[in-house]
Amino acid sequence: MPERQSRLWVPVGRQAQRKLQRIVRAAARVFYEKGYEGASIRDISRASGVSLAGLYYYIDSKQKLLYLIQAYTFKTVLERLEDRLAGVSDPTEKLKILVRNHLDYFLQHRVEMKVLSHEDEALEGEYRKEILQIKRRYYAIALGIFEEMRERGLSRRVNPRVAVLSLFGMVNWVYTWHRPKVDPGTDTLAETIAGMFLHGVSGGHTLSRGKGPRAIRSRGVAVAGRAA
Repeated sequence: MPERQSRLWVPVGRQAQRKLQRIVRAAARVFYEKGYEGASIRDISRASGVSLAGLYYYIDSKQKLLYLIQAYTFKTVLERLEDRLAGVSDPTEKLKILVRNHLDYFLQHRVEMKVLSHEDEALEGEYRKEILQIKRRYYAIALGIFEEMRERGLSRRVNPRVAVLSLFGMVNWVYTWHRPKVDPGTDTLAETIAGMFLHGVSGGHTLSRGKGPRAIRSRGVAVAGRAA
């Protein structure tokens, strides 16, 4: 895509694309180990095995590299989610898919997850604006799922923004404590986290194993209506 249309420039040719991917992966590792501020272009050159001159053919700054890491990661997660949600109508199943999709990617890409979490404020200018647009799309999908739950009487009268951001708070930091040899795999972990969230917002609903929430009588808790 030409630079004037998008800052996510991809070079022509498989070899050039592979080299750019190698540079971006190396940059993610360097940012992970040294932090964005502590890393230098020379560090990334050494880590990637690409000369400084070769590096500057693909990028012109650390900002561009941080942008590419974030853009690729968020776009990949978003596109996978949209594909997995296609044809699904049950909002509870949608929420489980969202959690599973998020964990599935980030538990396999812990380096990128740390960079995204710890260097969230480092992007500036147009780079930052473009990433924020992608994040808003992701947030809007999650908010839409919660709104569907509310419309069907499957959630309590809670602030949708608080509910959705609380869910992201649950999943965004799993990479800091999850240990593959000790903790459950992605599917079980996603089911557990989604269940904890749903029990918290469903206000007297119970989960029917494998079939989403099953409505029961609420004990004086409003389960429908507009959130404050």
